[in-house]
Amino acid sequence: MKNILLVIDMQKDFIDGSLGTKEAQKIVDCVLKKISENPKENIIATRDTHEANYLETQEGKNLPVVHCVRGTEGWQLDKRIAEALEGVRVLDKPTFGSVELAELLYQESKDEEIEVEMVGLCTDICVVSNAILLKAKMPEMKICVDSSCCAGVTPETHRAALTTLAMCQITVK
Repeated sequence: MKNILLVIDMQKDFIDGSLGTKEAQKIVDCVLKKISENPKENIIATRDTHEANYLETQEGKNLPVVHCVRGTEGWQLDKRIAEALEGVRVLDKPTFGSVELAELLYQESKDEEIEVEMVGLCTDICVVSNAILLKAKMPEMKICVDSSCCAGVTPETHRAALTTLAMCQITVK
């Protein structure tokens, strides 16, 4: 059994940048601890990645706050997180859920049974999207979300996402 830790979008813009929140800032130490408890070869991180035309995209029209534009400071992983993740696979994803991540884990699960634990930002957008995408691709895979290592856009939407995850047979701890 291989245990994979997914670190979702622990980027500056979501922590203390254009979309940062005090709740996101509070989980950084918890995420760092979780990273330190896992072998680097079993960790995969993602980065929300937009291009300069973000405001012209569907997401940009619905959330007109420029964030995570490739190459900007806000797109970078939080400095402490980046240091902890040095040498870890990082996938850039252009939208909430990563089809590339789902396919990567699907291929890995052909060789060995895997379980996934997820941490990161934002619970109510990218964490929930990736968890449900993984569950749809691999319905028998055990997926867990550590709620103490996640934060939503608001505390209310964080809790709503955790409820949705639990209803979709994803373990919430």
